[in-house]
Amino acid sequence: MYFFLSNLSLVDICLTSTTVPKMLWNIQTQSKVITYAGCITQMYFFIFSGGLDDFLLAVMAYDRYVAICHPLHYTVIMNPPLCGLLVLISWIMSALNSLVQTLIVLQLSFCTDFEIPHFFCEIKQMVQLACSNTFLNTMVMYFVTVLLGGGPLAGIIYSYSKIVSSIRTIPSAQGKYKAFSTCASHLSVVSLFYGTILGVYLSSAATQSSYSNGTASVMYTVVTPMLNPFIYSLRNNDIKRALKRLVGMVAVKVPIILGLKKCT
Repeated sequence: MYFFLSNLSLVDICLTSTTVPKMLWNIQTQSKVITYAGCITQMYFFIFSGGLDDFLLAVMAYDRYVAICHPLHYTVIMNPPLCGLLVLISWIMSALNSLVQTLIVLQLSFCTDFEIPHFFCEIKQMVQLACSNTFLNTMVMYFVTVLLGGGPLAGIIYSYSKIVSSIRTIPSAQGKYKAFSTCASHLSVVSLFYGTILGVYLSSAATQSSYSNGTASVMYTVVTPMLNPFIYSLRNNDIKRALKRLVGMVAVKVPIILGLKKCT
């Protein structure tokens, strides 16, 4: 699990590094200009990071399935070579998907100057602004969404259906709680990841406002990667104790400060 978490953390850093630095630079300089090469590069790494995030969540769901449904065979099934192979396949699939979609966008023709109604170069916005025929790009986008997006999601749903069935057979309530707690963090991250993406595309379908679409996109490009480390860290007992100490120090300092202000 920690091997998969390290890869997920790296991908989250790549995802935020693709969009956030340029967004902050635009806010600081009040300039919203990006070169064509920079836009294509940003789009490539965004597709790569988003797809890899999707694959890794599916791999982690399989890891939780083996840990709960086959605990005695966990170390045999999830051996280091298999874990490395699953991560390697995820990286290769994401890189190929990103490369194919980027190469197809490169075949499109654009005007000399055009405005993207977003805070980063999203492939959907790029295709809509093209001056040439975009039928192939649209078909590839839908095909990839169904295959590479729906496939991992189906694997996650199947894994958790087996996990729920296995947990229901545990007789004691303490055993059920312990089994569920091992996958609670992953389930929270999956819900946050797919929930925000689904919310973005539902909101974009309901309204054509570029401002609302950009605001909703911040959820899965910035907020979700930022929350993932906190969600998984709360399972660590050392982090819990440190957090309790921090909350206790704040609770002690607040009455002292208020008392000093009252005396003055």
